[in-house]
Amino acid sequence: MTSSNELTGTAVLTRLILRRERLRILIWTIAVPLLVLLTATSVKGLYPTQHDLDVAAEASEDNAAAIAFNGPAQGLDTLGGEVAFQVGTLGLVMVALMSTFMTGRQTRAEEEAGRGELIRSLPVGRHANATATLLVVAGMNAVVGALVTLGLIGLDLPVTGSVVFGLSFCALGLVFAAITSLIAQVSENTRVVHGSAGAVLGAAFVLRAVGDIGDGTVSWFSPIGWVQKTRPFAGERLWPLLLVVAGTVAAVAATHALSDRRDLGAGLVPPRPGRPRAAPALGRPLGLALRLQRGSLIAWSCGVFLAGVAYGWVAVDVEDFVADNEAMEDLITGYGGADLTEAYLSQSLLVVALLGAGYAVQSALRLHGEESGLRAEPVLATPVSRDRWVASHLTVALAGSVVVLTAAGLGTGLAYGLTSGELDQVPRLLGAALAYTPALWLLAGLVIALFGLAPRAITAAWAALAACFVIGLLAQALDLPCWVRDVSPFEHVPHLPAADPALTAPVLLLAITAVLITAGLVGFRQRDVR
Repeated sequence: MTSSNELTGTAVLTRLILRRERLRILIWTIAVPLLVLLTATSVKGLYPTQHDLDVAAEASEDNAAAIAFNGPAQGLDTLGGEVAFQVGTLGLVMVALMSTFMTGRQTRAEEEAGRGELIRSLPVGRHANATATLLVVAGMNAVVGALVTLGLIGLDLPVTGSVVFGLSFCALGLVFAAITSLIAQVSENTRVVHGSAGAVLGAAFVLRAVGDIGDGTVSWFSPIGWVQKTRPFAGERLWPLLLVVAGTVAAVAATHALSDRRDLGAGLVPPRPGRPRAAPALGRPLGLALRLQRGSLIAWSCGVFLAGVAYGWVAVDVEDFVADNEAMEDLITGYGGADLTEAYLSQSLLVVALLGAGYAVQSALRLHGEESGLRAEPVLATPVSRDRWVASHLTVALAGSVVVLTAAGLGTGLAYGLTSGELDQVPRLLGAALAYTPALWLLAGLVIALFGLAPRAITAAWAALAACFVIGLLAQALDLPCWVRDVSPFEHVPHLPAADPALTAPVLLLAITAVLITAGLVGFRQRDVR
């Protein structure tokens, strides 16, 4: 059992985390509820009558791909049930990622950077930092759950279902914070911690999907399945949350037990020794950058490929799905073209391209991570110029963006080609996905500009990506003005295959990208390296 001495300093560390991470906390706790509520608003506009809800419910209840992607088909003949179906799984994944990143950053990353040792040199208990982190993340999840609940009630959805829906967000965030804290005791590498926690989340998603497609039994082995078993807006029940409480308590207890059995800064599993001699490619900046980002590129490519498969698999049923729903038909055809299937495929490729843009931003941000981690200075102390070092990581970001879009196009094309019997659609949809390359490169260029000119504002790149998501997914449903839509580079890319090809706008985006990269390089030459 944890003694009081082991928790000494928890309150001070909690205030320190809140003070230092206030901006990141604010962004997460606003962005997640905002995405959920904007989507809920658009769903409400798409199904204005009971007839529309009934048609959508009938189309979704027997659609295995939709259930695997969105969650169990519960109460789909009600607006609340449709909202939970459309945004529930996506929102839950986002809140799990929020908890994972925040917990990994405050625990393992602090030890890896050496700040954990500095703090432990003060009168601070062994478990104080982990406990303070869990308290902060629990507070973030509570805020997210409360905002989701209040927002849904404001949309005139039933109070009981809204409360249970909000509780499900809070509960899943808590259990993934505890799981990440436990994983942080095992490995001494932050990227391994995030990757392992992401793998747990992926396994939870797959188990939930397999269970929901079947009789639901397998879903009980997934934390996502636990919270969705509360059935918001479909005969609510709270007792499945006891599984969340038990899982969280067990993970926290295991965290404290494992923490007592390892040295500060080390993990229970020591890293594998490297090769006696590095590969020749690692002696060059580009080879090193590719090695550092190889895992991230593979993970993002697999993720968008699976997303493309999910979207492409249901494309053949889209006309049945929107039958007699003019609002849904108008929304889909708003992306161009009179053919519903082609318009749907255009929208699907936009979504997977937006997901792929996450890789472009993260990959370009690696420069900032290398500098903040004090690993850039030793490299730049060698005969490697600043321009060459930046160019190596930028090359990986730009080329990797093409790889990610290729995976997205192949996933969508193969799934649609197999289900429709038209495999000649594969190269066509692959080309349509690659058309988003200038948009991804512009976001990468924005990161380089911020890195060189205003490194303290580097997180604005994620805000830019979030804005692209909101504009790309909800601009039409929210009737956003044209000048707001024009802010997103994705709005200037021809939405193939429904729209006609065009070159003027993509060339302009590439020109802006070149200006941003040049400005970033000039800025980086003239500022100090931290």
